[in-house]
Amino acid sequence: MKTFMAKESDIQKKWYVVDADGVPLGRLAAQVASVLRGKNKPEFTPHVDVGDFVIILNSDKVLLTGKKLEQKMHRYHTLYMGGMKEIKYKKFMAEKSDEAVSVAIKGMLPKNALGRKSLKKLRVYKGNEHPHVAQQPIEFKLVEKNYKGDK
Repeated sequence: MKTFMAKESDIQKKWYVVDADGVPLGRLAAQVASVLRGKNKPEFTPHVDVGDFVIILNSDKVLLTGKKLEQKMHRYHTLYMGGMKEIKYKKFMAEKSDEAVSVAIKGMLPKNALGRKSLKKLRVYKGNEHPHVAQQPIEFKLVEKNYKGDK
């Protein structure tokens, strides 16, 4: 029996909508990264982009458990000498919660051309509305685990 390898022409791409209201950031990122890679499909092939498009709504209502809002830092470099910048996640989530969600998901994708291609299929919005109605997105239910959310 031969191993099945998916081809770009055979892949059916879908659009999913995820409501991030009250969901911990790490759990959201892990499940969305899996859908972007296509690991939820039976025709998953590691070296081919078989993933689907994902729209995340309410990124400003994502939870960070414990003391992460006060202690966790977002670090980035401006590409100038001595240009290392860091801000606390409390400020980062207040100003750019959509970017915080996409940074978390980017960290869970492979660090190669396939990961960069997968990240382009992600759309993150702070509010409850999105402009992708024409794609007829399907609601994606996140797998709920027992966790203690700080609300």
